Amino acid sequence: MHNATRILVPLLLAALPQMAGASGGSTSTGGAPPAAPAAPAPAANIRLTPQAIETSVLGAMDRTADPCQDFYRYACGSWIDEQKMPGDQVRWIRSFSVVGEANRAILNEILTTAAADPGGDADKGRIGDYFATCMDEAAIDAAALAPLKPLLAEAAAVRDPESLIAAAAHLQAQGIDALWTPVVSADPKDPGTYIFNLSQGGFGMPDRDYYVSSDPDKRALMSAYRDHVARMFRLLGVASDRDARETAGRVVEFETELARLSLPSEALRDPNAVYHRVERGALERRVSKIDWKLYFAELGYPDIARINLATPEFFTGLGKLVAATQPATLRQYLRWRVIDASASRLGKDVVQANFDFYQARMSGRKEMAPRWKRCVDATQGALGEAIGKVYVGERFSPESKEMALEMIHDIENALESRFPELEWMDDTTREAARTKVKALANKIGYPDHWLDYSKLKLGRTSYFENASAVTRFEFARQLSRVGGPVDKSEWWMNPQAVNAGYSPNANDITFPAGLLQPPFFHRDFPAAMNYGAVGVVMGHEITHGFDDEGRQFDPLGVLRAWWTPQATAAFEKRAQCVADQYSGYEAIPGVHVNGRLTLGENIGDVGGVRESFLAYKAWEKRSGKPGPGLGTLSGDQLFFVAHAQDWCGLVTPEEARRRVTVDVHSPAQARVVGPLVDSPDFARVFQCAEGTPMNPVKRCEIW
Repeated sequence: MHNATRILVPLLLAALPQMAGASGGSTSTGGAPPAAPAAPAPAANIRLTPQAIETSVLGAMDRTADPCQDFYRYACGSWIDEQKMPGDQVRWIRSFSVVGEANRAILNEILTTAAADPGGDADKGRIGDYFATCMDEAAIDAAALAPLKPLLAEAAAVRDPESLIAAAAHLQAQGIDALWTPVVSADPKDPGTYIFNLSQGGFGMPDRDYYVSSDPDKRALMSAYRDHVARMFRLLGVASDRDARETAGRVVEFETELARLSLPSEALRDPNAVYHRVERGALERRVSKIDWKLYFAELGYPDIARINLATPEFFTGLGKLVAATQPATLRQYLRWRVIDASASRLGKDVVQANFDFYQARMSGRKEMAPRWKRCVDATQGALGEAIGKVYVGERFSPESKEMALEMIHDIENALESRFPELEWMDDTTREAARTKVKALANKIGYPDHWLDYSKLKLGRTSYFENASAVTRFEFARQLSRVGGPVDKSEWWMNPQAVNAGYSPNANDITFPAGLLQPPFFHRDFPAAMNYGAVGVVMGHEITHGFDDEGRQFDPLGVLRAWWTPQATAAFEKRAQCVADQYSGYEAIPGVHVNGRLTLGENIGDVGGVRESFLAYKAWEKRSGKPGPGLGTLSGDQLFFVAHAQDWCGLVTPEEARRRVTVDVHSPAQARVVGPLVDSPDFARVFQCAEGTPMNPVKRCEIW
């Protein structure tokens, strides 16, 4: 299979799905990773023939489908029919998943090499130590629950609200969300300075809605969750099933009260709703039932003063809840938080129990990922930039960065060109929006300055201790910055990530090296493919600066009202159109998308398609001729097919349900259909009659 992998990669898009799927079926969890595929050659160095590109794109399509009736089927039908979900996946996307699996193979090679050479440079030594201890399952199993003893002792020491707060602070410093979630970020109203955010949290289910919903599926999941908590208590040594169930019931009841104090996820998307800056004295007066002096002292940062109380009602209610809860319940709650947060670092019994609920029951995953995949992901999460430095040195071409920047500037110009055409936008707001586009910063490929890990000490003795050391290092690094100047050159995404992002506080977009490869992007692709695939992603991220959340931050990243009231009202009316449109889509039959939760991403998709198509047409104008197509597809048609094929995908029903609750992104099919329904360019290019499903009489338009 390894040799076949190396042969298939140059053919790329048609071959990679089968290659990556074949590598994902093992359930082996021990020893070296013999099942890991060989790392593919750097994508930028592969020459792609026109025949290979055409075979890949056209081979994924169902050209018997009517593009005006169901464009998702037209663009993706054959790929969907031919695919089988890999056993260790719950969502399989032709672009993101396939590239992600290829990247794992690359990273596995990097990490295996580093682990075999302890005498390498310092950063390679760290990633080698971390990966090697993660792969040493025998040592992890032998340690059993011993690594948890100091953390469980913190829980056992709780006797009253004060000792609870002290224990919560110590656990939070170890990366365990106990009672609430502490986060350091740029201050939304002073983005040049770091602020300490106190945010709701502290429960084991992925969203508060599971605890409070009357939906039968969520109630069934909550019943299974109680069983899972009881199972974990048995692993912690609770004497009987009955005692474990009773303890689990009290813990879940306490978490349910935390959930009732919490805001719904869609409400958290309003930046003004979660910004309440307070100084220490005001915090201590406003939430007087929590001993904040003790909390910050136990964190090790007693002088922190710049604080955002993100969800005040949660904290005022929490103080009362803690005072009314028996210390025994609070102790058991913390014990649960400890093992739940630490499960992936422990022996096979705990790992299996964790998988059985969170992966199999909640998401429908059939098989646990092989150990090498889990350790690659864990090492990335712990030491992402140390790995990224090696990754980009071996895998990223400067030519890719230059091409990406040219495309981004084209798309920025396209957005700016739209402003004079928007009748709902007045001149004052239009000029301010133009200023924001011009102020947008672009981070392409990898950081200019790498994170300094010199104070982080790791070894080959214990995976749990290595993971804890990384957590302590990052927690201290973040808290030491509160009140200080923001490092605007810092990346918040690993350079090997198959992802992209926009930061409203910094007004910048990030495009990692991991994304700038096929099937999103390649120098040999027709321009329509590059603009339709990665170009739409670029447009999506740029549009985030003008979605329902991002538009509230001015060109300097300050959260303030910088639009006129008239423009704001007009925008909100159009945004509601998008929310209503997407709420009509189903993730699976009978399960509707939450149009408010996904609004920002949907606006990004709609705007990204519009802007990138305009940018492609501007590229054609510069070139002096129409862009080439593929087969019978014109360049314009290829643009829309390339966009759709980013999102050809499979998903388990369980994962589809889960994502509707927790994910701010719409399902894959809606990410194809929604933006094209709203695109007059699409209707024209495919000559869709008005009133057909892909060209409705009424469409939403913002940007």
